[in-house]
Amino acid sequence: MIETSAPGKLYIAGEYAVVESGQPSVLVAVDRCITVRLSPSAGMGRVHSSRYGHGPLTWVRDEDDQIIADHNPYDYVTASITVMERLRAERGLAPRYFDLYISSELDDSSGRKFGLGSSAAVTVAVVAALDDFYGTGLSCDERFRLALLATIEVAPRSSGGDIAASTFGGFIRYTSPDRARLRQAASEGTITDALTDEGWQNCRVTRLSALPGLRLLVGWTGTPASTEGLVRRVSMSDAELDARYSAFLRMSREAVDQLVEAWDHDAETILSVIRRCRRLLQHLGQLRGTAIETDQLRTLCNVAEGAGAAAKPSGAGGGDCGIALIPDDHDVDGILAAWRADGVLPLDLKPHAATGEPIGATR
Repeated sequence: MIETSAPGKLYIAGEYAVVESGQPSVLVAVDRCITVRLSPSAGMGRVHSSRYGHGPLTWVRDEDDQIIADHNPYDYVTASITVMERLRAERGLAPRYFDLYISSELDDSSGRKFGLGSSAAVTVAVVAALDDFYGTGLSCDERFRLALLATIEVAPRSSGGDIAASTFGGFIRYTSPDRARLRQAASEGTITDALTDEGWQNCRVTRLSALPGLRLLVGWTGTPASTEGLVRRVSMSDAELDARYSAFLRMSREAVDQLVEAWDHDAETILSVIRRCRRLLQHLGQLRGTAIETDQLRTLCNVAEGAGAAAKPSGAGGGDCGIALIPDDHDVDGILAAWRADGVLPLDLKPHAATGEPIGATR
C-alpha cells in the first residue's frame, strides 16, 4: 500500500489577479490534508471516494492505452491518472492497474467543502502516489507541473496557486504560467515536452518565512462557492481589458510586492496591506457585478478589524472562507465568539510545514 497526502491552502493576497500569467500572489498551505492510498489491482482500476457516491469509480484502458472511466466524470482524479499514464508510456514503463482510496479533511461531516483547495490537494496527492507506484522519480517541481497540467484539462482558468501550495507547503509567493499555451503543448505534443515548454517562463514559486508576530485566524461561512464560476464571471477577455481592470491588476501587484517586502520584519505594514487587499476585492466585485464579499464575509471582516486585526475574503470569495491576521498579543476569543454568533465557523488551522523546495519553478 502506497500512501500520500497533500495539504489544503488559503490565499493571503493576490487572488483573481493571479489568473493572469505573471501576476503575484501569496498563499499558505494548511494542516488539513487529503490522503490517497494506492494498492495494485488486476483487470481494472477503482477509485473509492465520497465524491463518486457509495460505489467506486472504475476505469480500464482501451486498445490505444487511453483511460476510460465509467460514466466518464472527467474530474481532477481521472485527469491526474491520465497525465501520469501518458508520462509512464512516454518513459517506456509497463502499464499496471491500481485502486485508489481517497479520504479528506477538507470538508465537513456532510461533505460540504471548506474552500481549502480540495481539488488541488487530491490532484497533487494522486500524482505523488503514481510517481511512487511507477518509480518515475519526480522532483517536487515536476510533480507540481504535472498536477497543474492535469488541473487545466478540467479547469483551464485555474491559476495553479493552490497546486503550488499543496505541493510545496508553508507560505509561498506564486505567479502563474501561461496555462493556455501549456494546455495546447500537452494536447499537441508529449507530456515530457510540456514539462519544459516556454509556457512556464512566468511561473515563480518562492518560499516565505513564517509570519512575524501575527496569528492567522480562519472562518468558514458554511456556504461553498464555485471558484471556477466566480473567476469566469470576474475575468475579462483580451477584448474587454479596460483601464479599470488594468488598474486592479497593477494595484494588486503593488500590494503583493509590498506584502512580500515587509513579510519577515514589519507586522504593521502586513496588516495595512491586507486591509488594502480587502478593498481591492470589494472594488473588483463592484466592477464586475459579482458578490466576492458576501454579507457573512463582510461581517467576518468587520468584526476582526474592530478588534485590531486585518481581514479579507480568501480565494474566490462568494462564500467559503475569510481570514484575519492579528498580533500575537491580542485576544482572539471575542472575534471567534462573534463569528460563531453570526454563523461563521472558526476553523482550527495552522500553516502546514514546507514539504519541498521549489526548484525549476523559481527562476
